[in-house]
Amino acid sequence: MRPTRVVVADDHPIILLGVRHALDAFDDIALLGQARQSTELVEMLRRAPADVVVTDLSMPGGRYGDGLALIGYLRRHFPDLRIVVLTMLGNGALLRRLFDAGAVTVVGKCDDLSHIGLAVRHAMRGLRHVSPSLRTALERASAGGGGVASLPALSPREIEVVRLFASGLSVSEIGLQLNRSIKTISSHKMTALRKLGLTGDAQLIEYARVNGLSHGGLARGEPVHRRGRWRVEPLAERGGPKGRCEVRRKRAARA
Repeated sequence: MRPTRVVVADDHPIILLGVRHALDAFDDIALLGQARQSTELVEMLRRAPADVVVTDLSMPGGRYGDGLALIGYLRRHFPDLRIVVLTMLGNGALLRRLFDAGAVTVVGKCDDLSHIGLAVRHAMRGLRHVSPSLRTALERASAGGGGVASLPALSPREIEVVRLFASGLSVSEIGLQLNRSIKTISSHKMTALRKLGLTGDAQLIEYARVNGLSHGGLARGEPVHRRGRWRVEPLAERGGPKGRCEVRRKRAARA
């Protein structure tokens, strides 16, 4: 039996390194290549057909965008491709949108990287899989609780605009990434504000932060190295706020 062919995409080199090392532990998985943004990813998939793509949810740059827009593009142009999403965002309603958009499995960057190989195996079997750090958020969203009751009222496009705006992109930059006019993006943003009962940009950004639609830890952090592998470390392990992660360098103690 031939191994499962995998392509990985993430804009952080240290995450790519960690994923590569994690997948090396699985004899039934072959890593075909790695990409830093969506243009590289799509070109790689056209050159070397893969069975599974493991892609970061938030991956700025590239002709095909990121997040829900990229997943939608991959589903349309590579219908047989299984999609595994890596994310630091723990919003249950967003996770449901990812599955609706075509993701098969979702792995939190707070989890041990060994879950990526398990997610690839589940994806090849067509089985939905959610890593431990995200499972509770998804269950709470499915039950209609957990502080996310207002988010499902937003359309997938509105959620995407809020996520990108909270990540620091301007309305014009979001328009370029999603291939929509500034007027359309502004309309989505204003509709989201109205639906959520918010009155300005500061409140929208805070809403995105509180509800797991944005993150800042990764940009400020450094990679964790533990037992020869790079991984993402929960801030809670170091006395920080629960539910957030960052990456930092930590040399494993020699045995």
